Amino acid sequence: MATEAQALQLVALLEQELLNRSADVDRNSRYYTGKQPLKYASDQFKKYHGDRYVDFSDNWVAPVADAPVERLTVLGVKGLGEDAADDESWRVWQTNALDSDSQLGFLGAVNSSRSFVLVWGDPDDEQTPEVTFEDASQCVIAYQPGSRRKRRAALKKWQDGNCDYATLYLPDEVWKFERPVMRQQTKLILLAAVDEELKKWAPRDMGEREPNPQPNPMGVVPMVELPNKPTLADDPISDITGVIAMQDAVNLLWAQLFTASDYASFPQRVVLGAEKPMMPILNDKGEVVGQKPVDLAKFAVDRVLFITGQDAKIAEWQAANLKAYTDVIEIAVGHIAAQTRTPQHYLIGKMANLSGDALIAAETGLVKRVQEKELWFGQAIRQMFGLIALAQGNEKKAKALTAGSVIWADAQSRSQAQLADALLKLRQIGFPFEYLAAKWGLTPTEVVDLIEMKKREAEMDPVAAVARDMGFGGQPDGPSDEEDDAA
Repeated sequence: MATEAQALQLVALLEQELLNRSADVDRNSRYYTGKQPLKYASDQFKKYHGDRYVDFSDNWVAPVADAPVERLTVLGVKGLGEDAADDESWRVWQTNALDSDSQLGFLGAVNSSRSFVLVWGDPDDEQTPEVTFEDASQCVIAYQPGSRRKRRAALKKWQDGNCDYATLYLPDEVWKFERPVMRQQTKLILLAAVDEELKKWAPRDMGEREPNPQPNPMGVVPMVELPNKPTLADDPISDITGVIAMQDAVNLLWAQLFTASDYASFPQRVVLGAEKPMMPILNDKGEVVGQKPVDLAKFAVDRVLFITGQDAKIAEWQAANLKAYTDVIEIAVGHIAAQTRTPQHYLIGKMANLSGDALIAAETGLVKRVQEKELWFGQAIRQMFGLIALAQGNEKKAKALTAGSVIWADAQSRSQAQLADALLKLRQIGFPFEYLAAKWGLTPTEVVDLIEMKKREAEMDPVAAVARDMGFGGQPDGPSDEEDDAA
């Protein structure tokens, strides 16, 4: 059991870690949403053209981050030694709308290098714990020294209205604190002292409905981390960290191209050796009393130009080659595709008569990238299902699920014709129907329903069902000669 002073000290340490991470998390979030500040190559360009491109961005960060997330789909979980997926775990998953919220958690991990999932009991429904995916800007976990999995404490910090809130999760208890939102800047010494006092966390008044601190019946820290590209000695790595520099270059190239198209995209003509056109200034009597330069802008509007001088001549320079910019931009986007293992047709959008095999080969890097994330995220998802079982009071099941396996949808994108052909070949060499149905992309619940449908179908026509299961007939044109011989 921790004292209030110890809990406050731990909150301060974990909050500082959150602040240290916040700069990278905020930057990556801005780049993903297209709020990218233009990085100028020279002060002169920024001085004369900076205001034109304040809100401009050609966002390639979003498709790089979205590409693996759209293929990360959890279909269920199997406990260690179990033959089928756990229906109760899937019920809790669906009840908490995690089929959609999990996508938010995976995207948060891809962008911010990590995300979190929190499990806690629901007093209104003891058999259905509350499970939420949490953002890296609000959560942090402290691990035991020398371990990347054994959790000592976790902190969730957020702001609501005029208050900051913090919840500290320990293996044996949970502390809840609050404080007023601090002002950003304070000029008066008296107000600065007030801010220092308000900066301190105080236990949240929970009323009589629950104590503070309250016991943690699960016996473990109920939050787990989903790391993206974890390393042995450093923090996980975001998928878009390496894209940001090239994204800045692409934005600048577009800004320069737009400027060139405005000033030099058409052939330009210049008058050489000519006197500057002048027009007389008349007084009230119509007498010439002086001269003034002709308004050259009027010539541009009227499409008429008067040239004076014996040596006057017209010269021309060619329009700027804007293709030089687009070629470099295409190369930069190609670098982004190669560095992030994102198929180029995701970014450039060029597909010309690609065969199925060529398309599969083009997406091999992305498929491997998705499978790596299934490995990293799968560990956390198994622990999450273990926490759900603990919240339901089933310790034995929690151990089995933690050591079990997550069922993922196929990361490879294939047409239904290709997939059906592959499954048919697997069926012919003896793979069971239940395995093939799962490979088709059905959830464990849908597989069970399909098997029940097959049973009802067999009961209505047992002979035909046996023949189909043995590989004879069942096709629109009837059995082949080989099948007749085999029969």
